Amino acid sequence: RKFEFDVERAIFLTVLHRLMVSGSDRFCHRWCRDYTIEGIDGLDLHHLYRAMGFLGEEIQDQDGATPFSPRCNKDLVEELIFSHRRDLFSNLDLVFFDTTSIYFEGHGGESIGQRGFSKDHRPDLVQMVVGAVLDDKGQPICCEMWPGNTADVKSLLPIVDRLKTRFKIARICIVADRGMISANTLEQLESGDNPTPYILGARMRKVKQIRDRVLSHPGRYKQVRSESSDPNKPAPLKVKQVEIDGCRYIVCINPSQQRKDAADREAIVSALTKQLKKGAKSLVGNKGFRKYVKIEKGSTSIDENRIKYESRFDGKWVLRTNTDLSADQVALKYKELWRVEKVFRDVKSLLTTRPIFHQKDQTIRGHVFCSFLALVLRKELDRRLIKSGHRFEWTEIKQDLKALQRVTIAENGSRLSIRSQSQGVCGKVFQAVGVAIPPTIQDA
Repeated sequence: RKFEFDVERAIFLTVLHRLMVSGSDRFCHRWCRDYTIEGIDGLDLHHLYRAMGFLGEEIQDQDGATPFSPRCNKDLVEELIFSHRRDLFSNLDLVFFDTTSIYFEGHGGESIGQRGFSKDHRPDLVQMVVGAVLDDKGQPICCEMWPGNTADVKSLLPIVDRLKTRFKIARICIVADRGMISANTLEQLESGDNPTPYILGARMRKVKQIRDRVLSHPGRYKQVRSESSDPNKPAPLKVKQVEIDGCRYIVCINPSQQRKDAADREAIVSALTKQLKKGAKSLVGNKGFRKYVKIEKGSTSIDENRIKYESRFDGKWVLRTNTDLSADQVALKYKELWRVEKVFRDVKSLLTTRPIFHQKDQTIRGHVFCSFLALVLRKELDRRLIKSGHRFEWTEIKQDLKALQRVTIAENGSRLSIRSQSQGVCGKVFQAVGVAIPPTIQDA
C-alpha cells in the first residue's frame, strides 16, 4: 500500500491512548511524548488518522455485508482475533447483542451520520448506531456500525446471518433487548428447517397479548434467587413460564424492585393529591403526574384505573424464547445482557469515543473500532487477572501503573536507569500477564 509508516504501530498507539487516558486523537500525539513506546518514532497526527481510515476502508470481498454497512478491514481484524482464540471446542452457543447511538459534533461523514432516535438525548445532532456482540464469557466478538437512522428491529436478522457467515458458526443462540422484536423478526428467526434459538426481551405495555393474557395468566412463580440483606449478592428473582398460542414466555419478577416501584408510585400519587388542591395549572409540564391525572368536563382528578393498571408491571419483565432452556436459565441468561450495556458505558465514557469530529465514513469507522480494540485488550487483562485470583478496579490499575516510572541518570560518562518502587496492585498485574518488572537499577 506504500503507506511509508508503520500502520500497526499507529493503531497500537491510538488503542493504547484510548485505554489509558481520556482525550482526543490530537491529544494522543502529545500524550505519547511522556512514554517509551517501541516503534512510534516518526509517527505524526496525520499518520494516526490515515491508520484509522485504513481500518474503516471497504474491502473487495463484500460477501456477508449487511444492508446498512460494507465489509471493511476492521472486519478482517475481528475475524483474526476470533480465530486466534478459537480451539476445537469453541462455539458461539450464546451471544449477546445490543445497540446504542453515538452523536457527532460535525457532519458525520458522507453517509454514516444521520438523524434518528438518540439514546444520548441529543436529537439536534446527527448520529451513528453502534452494535456490539459478546460471547457468553463476556468477551467482545465484533462491533457493527450503521447510519444513525437504522432501526433496532431491522438490525437483528442481518447480524445473525452475518455472524454465521463471518465466524463459520452453524448454530447460535441470540440474546437481545426488547427493542429488537418485531413480528417479522420473530417469524424469520423461527422459520426454516434450522430456526435460530433466541431469548428476547418483550414489550409488556405495547404488545396486547403480553399485556392482557401473559401477565394475567395463572400459575405459581418459582424462586430462583432469594432476597438478602447483603448488597453484594445478586438481586432476588422469581420466574413463571407461560405458553400461549404456541409461544413460550417467561415472566420474571424482582420482589425488591416490585416494592420500590409501588413505593415510588405511592409517593407520586401523594404529591399529586396535594398539587390538585392548588388547581390544574400546577400540573402543567410535570410528566410524572401526567399519566395519573384524569380530566373530565373541566374537572381534574386522580385516575384510579391508571394506578391499578401500572401496578401490574411493578418489578416485572417478560421474555420470549424458543429455546429448550428451563425458565430460570432463560431469565439468568437474559440478565447477563448487562455486560453489553457495560461495554457501551466503557466505549462511550471510559474509552472516550466521543466527541467524533472526523469527516469521512472510513475514518469514523476506524475511530470507533480503535475503542473496541481497547476494550478487547482490557477484557483480556480482566480475564488473566481473574485467572490469577484477582479482581481490581480499572481506575486502580491505571493509577498504580502510572506511578511506576523510570529515570535515567548520566554521570561521568555512564548512564543508569532507576525504576520507582512498585506499589499497590502494579506487581500483581505484571505477574498476571506474564511480564517481568524491570530491575530497580540497570545500565541504560
